[in-house]
Amino acid sequence: MRMFPGNALSCSIASFAAVTLALASTVSPLPALAFSQLNPQAKSAAQSAQQKDEKPIEQALEAPSNNTLPMPDPLINKQAGQSSGDASNTNKSTEFLFDIDKAPEPVRKLRAAIVEAAASGDLERLRPLMNIGAGLKQTQVTADDPGEDPIKTLHDLSGDPDGIEILSILLDIMSTGFAHVGQGTPDEVYVWPYFAEKDIKTLSTPEKVDLMRIVTAGDYADMLEFGGYNFYRVGITPDGRWKFFTSGE
Repeated sequence: MRMFPGNALSCSIASFAAVTLALASTVSPLPALAFSQLNPQAKSAAQSAQQKDEKPIEQALEAPSNNTLPMPDPLINKQAGQSSGDASNTNKSTEFLFDIDKAPEPVRKLRAAIVEAAASGDLERLRPLMNIGAGLKQTQVTADDPGEDPIKTLHDLSGDPDGIEILSILLDIMSTGFAHVGQGTPDEVYVWPYFAEKDIKTLSTPEKVDLMRIVTAGDYADMLEFGGYNFYRVGITPDGRWKFFTSGE
C-alpha cells in the first residue's frame, strides 16, 4: 500500500506518545515535601521555641507547691497552735495547748466522753458526765435558775426540739485547742476553746479561722464590739470534773 507523508507523521506522533506513557507508568511519583522539610532550619527554630515555651509549664507541674492547704484535723488545730506565741498571752498563768496528750489523764478521759456523747446526738448522754445536785461543785450551765436541771436547760437553749444544735456546738468547741488557766491555784481549769482566754482583738489569721468554725463573721464583729469572746465555753478541772458549759464573758 502506498503511504502518504501525512499518515507517516501521524503514526510517528502516536508511537512517541505511547512510549512516553509507558515510561511514565514505570516512574514513581515524587513525594510532596512539607515546608519544614524544604526548610530544616525553620523547623528546628520552631521546635526550639515550642520546647522553650513548654519547659516552664513542665517545671510548674513537677515542682512541689508551698501553698498547699493543710489537711483538716477534727480535734486539734496545729496550725493555730504554731501561730500562738507567748507574746499574745497577757496572762502568764495561762497556757495555750493544742495537744490533748499534754492534759492530765482525768481531763483527757472526760473530754473523750463528752465528744462521744455529743457526737451521738442524744442529749441525755451528757447527764452522767455532769455533777448534778453537787452543790457548789455542780456543773454550771447557762441558766437563769442555777438549780434547774442542766440537761433541760441545754435542751431549751438548742434551736431544734431534739437538742442537736447544742450538741453540735459542744462538739465543735471540744475540737479546738484549749487553755490551761490558773495553774497552781484552787481555780485551775482547762478551758475550751482556747481563744476564750485570749484578747479577741489580737487573734492571728489562723486563730480567726479557728474561731469562725464555731461562730459567724457577724458574731465575731459583735465580740469585737463587746470586747471579748462571749460564745459557749467548757471548763474541766484537773481531776476530771466538768466544771461549766456556759456562754457569755
